[in-house]
Amino acid sequence: MPTIEETIQAIVDASTWDQRIAQIRLIPQRHGTEDQPGIHAAIARLLYVPHLAPDYAYVHEKEEYSREYFEANYREAESLSKGFHLVTEEDLVRIIMESPRTLLTFRTILGLTRNEFAYSTSLSGEPAGLTPISPAKVVAMEKGEGAVSPDQAEVTAKTITQIMSGSLFGEPGRGLFSKQSKPDTEFGWATVQQFAADKVPFSLFLHQRHYGGAFRQLLDATSGMRGNLIEDAVEALFKAHGIPYIRTGSHNQQEIAERFEVRVTPAPDFVVFDKADHLRGLLECKGANDGGTARDKALRFGTLKNESVRLGGIPLVAVLGGIGWARVNDTLGPVVRDTDGRVFTLSTLEAMLTVSPFASLVGLVSPKSPAL
Repeated sequence: MPTIEETIQAIVDASTWDQRIAQIRLIPQRHGTEDQPGIHAAIARLLYVPHLAPDYAYVHEKEEYSREYFEANYREAESLSKGFHLVTEEDLVRIIMESPRTLLTFRTILGLTRNEFAYSTSLSGEPAGLTPISPAKVVAMEKGEGAVSPDQAEVTAKTITQIMSGSLFGEPGRGLFSKQSKPDTEFGWATVQQFAADKVPFSLFLHQRHYGGAFRQLLDATSGMRGNLIEDAVEALFKAHGIPYIRTGSHNQQEIAERFEVRVTPAPDFVVFDKADHLRGLLECKGANDGGTARDKALRFGTLKNESVRLGGIPLVAVLGGIGWARVNDTLGPVVRDTDGRVFTLSTLEAMLTVSPFASLVGLVSPKSPAL
């Protein structure tokens, strides 16, 4: 029997993914249960961790959060208000009517989210008999979409004015301070005018980044995109290479169970099949940026492994992302074990096409066809 070191080296030296998988499947035959976790962890560290992308280093693009988009909006608000000197309620009604999208700049000055601003319009508007605006209307105004009525402009202007004067919200309780106590609005419009004219000191800019969280608003706005990042990449790969698949979801869980007899719930993220409608593989996507989350998500692959065995040894594939998987002993190592080494990342995704069952499924449907 080979030593632990020889087994690891044989796996590392495998010239193809299928050869690697075959070598990994021999581990239980060659080594006792006490040695197997260490072997899987070593393989994970050597072969898979280097391909884990630090996805915390990137953010999705979203036009309305780009510097160019915001600066154009800001210049318009600054120009229409003459450097934020014309900011009476009447001035703001005029500005909002002329350019509704400048609400983005004024709301950002206030330090409120869209939902918070929309709710604030009920606090200022209802006593004056004005209908508050909805979060959806705030979005539309900031995008310059749709007309704005005089009443909507008035309630918007009234809300901005009252927040800046400190009259809209009550006094903060002990241990709290108002969001308008931030440096650029500490003395109302006077400090806005000062910062607009004299610019913001770099240390203050950095403090606000530290205080609010780097890219926090953009990350929140693109959370859905981040959550589907891996799944979208897998689906794009399958579409581009004509692989028959179903991307599962709450709407087709029953279909997966009836069509392919997959009983595990929820179903894996993808199932792939051949022209005869025979199930050929299960694929699960998991992102994790901390070890604890990765450890919890790794347990899912044990469940899917049992299901793949019940289905007659259907290949189980993992596509992982995030540095949480770099904690190999109780995260990536077990996933390597449960998938027989069929573990891929965004940077190695194309290589998945060389591995069974995908190699035999390429081109079975037109690359331009939608998901089946």
